[in-house]
Amino acid sequence: MRGIQNFLILVLLLLISGSKLSECARIFTIANYCRETIWPAITPGESFDGGGFALRTGQTIVFTAPIGWVGRIWARTGCNFDRNGNGSCQTGSCGSSLKCTASGKPPASLAEFTLAAVDYYDVSLVDGFNLPLVVTPINGRGNCSVAECDADLGRNCPAELAVRGGGRIIGCRSACDVFDTDEYCCRGVYGNPVTCDATYYSKRFKQACPAAYSYAYDDPTSIFTCSGSDYVVSFCSSRRQTVCSYHHNNLVCSGSMGLRPWWMMILAFIVTSALWKI
Repeated sequence: MRGIQNFLILVLLLLISGSKLSECARIFTIANYCRETIWPAITPGESFDGGGFALRTGQTIVFTAPIGWVGRIWARTGCNFDRNGNGSCQTGSCGSSLKCTASGKPPASLAEFTLAAVDYYDVSLVDGFNLPLVVTPINGRGNCSVAECDADLGRNCPAELAVRGGGRIIGCRSACDVFDTDEYCCRGVYGNPVTCDATYYSKRFKQACPAAYSYAYDDPTSIFTCSGSDYVVSFCSSRRQTVCSYHHNNLVCSGSMGLRPWWMMILAFIVTSALWKI
């Protein structure tokens, strides 16, 4: 009888501590809703297939990143790689390799993460724009807002910032990248949040994408926090689109609190009831 009691106590302790196990890593689902193949890039990329891969239209891929990972995710477009992983891209290129070990060449829409007890994440247009990008936290605790730029800035990109390829606009550069001045780049006497303010161009970006960084010190409305969350990084999707993550053998989708916490409470109640009867 005591053996059964000890077993039930162990089960209850595992149920209670189970939530802590999920805090040891974060599940990333990267999804392509674009009409063309893209080549996502991640740095550092040790936990993400070496930092680069092809992703066809409608395809998703799942990775697990450890707590302490600080990095960025973006998409490369118009790429052509040979069987050895050597080639070039129209936007977001990190050199001539499929596997990225360096930052992407602007313009590129960025998803940035700092994973810790409380995660920090954002979508940044500081390096310009090449594709709509949405970061959706799922099954987390805290504010956990969606970070996104789901508008196509290429359609309304000022002519002096536009990047063209194949007879169409394929990206929108930042004012810093084009004009290279201290004011636009938030450097020199403008290298602090007091003197570096929004400009005509960053205001255009902010109007189109209110939940994304439009310039270097655009912190208050652009950086978000969440704890113990999975993240879906989707390209060419909408902030309102339902996205899902496969977490602990459960399919958990945005807008859902998930099944696991309810099952934990039910099982804990069953175990507790059994202990009273012993």
